[in-house]
Amino acid sequence: MTEREIIQRFETGTVAADCFHHSDHVHLAFAYLSLYPPLEALERFTVALQRFAASQGKPQLYHETITHAYFFLIRERMARTTTNAQNWPELAGQNPDLLVWKNGILDRYYRADTLQSDLARSVFLFPDKWIDK
Repeated sequence: MTEREIIQRFETGTVAADCFHHSDHVHLAFAYLSLYPPLEALERFTVALQRFAASQGKPQLYHETITHAYFFLIRERMARTTTNAQNWPELAGQNPDLLVWKNGILDRYYRADTLQSDLARSVFLFPDKWIDK
């Protein structure tokens, strides 16, 4: 399936909620980033996710901080991979940490109480956790 087909399938509502998991979110963000300039891709991606959550009767599931943080981590990883990761299997293979939901990469950048806040759900918050390397 092409990136365009993945987006079309999602935007037309042919993806069942119980079949749309974290790795599918990451793949969808990659698809938008592959086809559109970053800010346009972000706008399309967030609108599509909000519409999807609302169509499931769960608009509260949309989380702005998580969406934006993952989106820009994916964009960075696309740029950093050896061949600018122009295909999904390559990006996913080189960045398995992006595909982990529980105890995932955002735990390195955000305190749990920050991500659980209503503010983080409604607007993007910058990372608030110091990372020791």
